[in-house]
Amino acid sequence: MPGNTFPGRLGTNNPFGITGSGENEQGGAGGISRVVEEDENDTIASPTTPNFNGAFGGTFGGDGTEGPPSSYKGTSGEGFPAHYGMGRRTSVSAESLNPTASSNDSWTPPFHPKTPDQVARLKKSISGNFLFSHLDDEQSSQVLGAMVEKPIPAKGIKVITQGDQGDFFYVVEKGSFDVYVNSSGTLQPGASGLGDKVATIEPGGSFGELALMYNSPRAATVVSAEPGCTLWALDRITFRRILMDSTFQRRRLYESFLEEVPLLSTLTRYERSKIADALEMQKYPAGTTIIKEGDAGEAFYLLESGEAEAYKAGTEHPVKHYTKGDYFGELALLNDAPRAASVISKTEVKVATLGKDGFQRLLGPVESIMRRTKYETSPETAPIGP
Repeated sequence: MPGNTFPGRLGTNNPFGITGSGENEQGGAGGISRVVEEDENDTIASPTTPNFNGAFGGTFGGDGTEGPPSSYKGTSGEGFPAHYGMGRRTSVSAESLNPTASSNDSWTPPFHPKTPDQVARLKKSISGNFLFSHLDDEQSSQVLGAMVEKPIPAKGIKVITQGDQGDFFYVVEKGSFDVYVNSSGTLQPGASGLGDKVATIEPGGSFGELALMYNSPRAATVVSAEPGCTLWALDRITFRRILMDSTFQRRRLYESFLEEVPLLSTLTRYERSKIADALEMQKYPAGTTIIKEGDAGEAFYLLESGEAEAYKAGTEHPVKHYTKGDYFGELALLNDAPRAASVISKTEVKVATLGKDGFQRLLGPVESIMRRTKYETSPETAPIGP
């Protein structure tokens, strides 16, 4: 070609450093073959490198701040990494409602020594409390050992305050306590700061469990209503690990059992879980009359284990035999009538009971199935039911 038209052949913009005479800037021939790649010195650094903020030599979007628009830099970086993105969305986590899901397996409950008199008083105090009714012997022993006696000497002492974080669950042994709720959600100053009185807790009652169960602030203020009161306190961790854990285990046990009950096979899993929460377990030795003919019907029974038989007055032989998964006591509740037969345990039995209100509320979907049950000894015997 009559002339080199390669861009920059006569200037310094030639990317290969070739001059018009074919030599490089250092005077060597064949400059193209001796091109040496320089070490990379990229000023546009990674966001994780220290010089990233000033890499672009100015601010972003004209907002007068260095760094990308999504980056927020507070007045102090104390407590955060040097390049922590304050403007980024963060995740929020809460403690699992299943207390064993994230707990340390090496945990052991605290133990506070007690005199025989204290143990007797504590057992009496919790004997009628529903939160303790389903504990086994080992769990009951752990709870008794972990509870601490708390004398409340004067009237008007605030035991828990609405809006505070919960640390303890309380059982009343002696005296009474008034419960106040302020509509603002927290205790307020002034004479009316307590809010409205909504309840009074007597001996055997308890309070403080909601804040521990749901990791929420105290929902009410509880104040001693008289001098010389006595409470028993259970710490939050023990409460969750024993009382709540036993509740979860009990629910799983009953849900598994209810799945095997033919009567409840048509219910959804949610419906069965609601029944499982409402059931109470009772044990009877062999030969015990569980329900008696002529009595008012107050509960429905599911047989968890063992065998039982139904008898009607004037008959020598049982009118019905029950094994695991069977139920009885339903007709008196369905018809709002006295028990039409007696049910006696043939062996040691364990039954799950459902009160009348829970029966009517939760077992409506299977009412028609229960009405079909026959209790008779011969074709001449009219259908009966406990």
